[in-house]
Amino acid sequence: MTVNGASPMGVVVPEEVAFAQQVPRGEPILQVRDLVKHFPLTKGVLLRRQVGAVKAVDGVSFDLMQGETLGVVGESGCGKSTLAKVLMNLEPATGGSVRYKGEEISRLSGSALKAVRRNIQMVFQDPYTSLNPRMTVGDIIGEPFEIHPEVAPKGDRRKAVQDLLDVVGLNPEYINRYPHQFSGGQRQRIGIARGLALKPEIIICDEPVSALDVSVQAQVINLLEQLQGDFNLSYMFIAHDLSIVRHISDRVGVMYLGKMVEIGSDAEIYDHATHPYTQALLSAVPVPDPTARETRDRIVLVGDVPSPANPPSGCRFRTRCWKAQERCAVEVPLLAAPGWLSGAARHDSACHFAAEREIGQSAAEREIGPGPAERDDGPGTG
Repeated sequence: MTVNGASPMGVVVPEEVAFAQQVPRGEPILQVRDLVKHFPLTKGVLLRRQVGAVKAVDGVSFDLMQGETLGVVGESGCGKSTLAKVLMNLEPATGGSVRYKGEEISRLSGSALKAVRRNIQMVFQDPYTSLNPRMTVGDIIGEPFEIHPEVAPKGDRRKAVQDLLDVVGLNPEYINRYPHQFSGGQRQRIGIARGLALKPEIIICDEPVSALDVSVQAQVINLLEQLQGDFNLSYMFIAHDLSIVRHISDRVGVMYLGKMVEIGSDAEIYDHATHPYTQALLSAVPVPDPTARETRDRIVLVGDVPSPANPPSGCRFRTRCWKAQERCAVEVPLLAAPGWLSGAARHDSACHFAAEREIGQSAAEREIGPGPAERDDGPGTG
């Protein structure tokens, strides 16, 4: 999008008009291409100079469809939360493109950014620190109306806040209470109500249930699913718990060290994973049956995740991968559907040797040490 909302055809369209256009269900509402976020590493006191960068997000591409839930999973430190903040423009993007309804939004500011944030809201991870302890629930949920007064006139705001409390399953009479008077699950419901206040089309959920008890997690997940049907919301759902992600997501993206390494439908990822990292993640999911736990076929990865300030060359997973070969050290694998696979296994996977897992792999293949590419001390190994 050019300045003042110019469309790709060269016709100037006001921001609020462009963002008000409806997107049919099943069509992309958010398009992310080669998104990059690097945090500079500096040295010196008086004369500071950049000596490197932490590559938190490094070339991520995906589409979020209207009305769907896209789950994002990966180890801690892989860039999931940074990706969410860059999409919200809470952190400026270093490079790449983010298009909302076909309009570029990654470099917006002022009133244009304000118009976008009305339609893209966020539910934060920690229900204890994301709510201001000095504000009542009514003030917290009603604050978006102060920023966007056109959504709810001043005389109607109390009723609007009470309606939102009722929507998320809280007593409307709690409007004058403070956050410390609520449990963790109730606080997260307040955060969800705040996210719904402006009637957004996209909600980015950054691990919204990770700090909650299991029984409360189920309540919040069911609430999110119900709200999606009632308000035709599109979710980007970030989480560590693979079972929760499968339950709520239509599609799942797997991140590793700042990159998306595999993306597909929930059945494609969970039942027909082709990337070694995804297969390792799935094999680590706890099994409640003690007998099955003793006989299950595990993939045990050896070594730590490389530093995002100095990631390995080529494929970033090669230093922990049992399939790694010389090609993996010099050639970056593309996130694309491998032509040699078919059926549900043929979905986007960033691996030169993408294939479904063979359960009969030997222990020597699964409990790996340094791959051949790492033993040769390839450039850029972290």
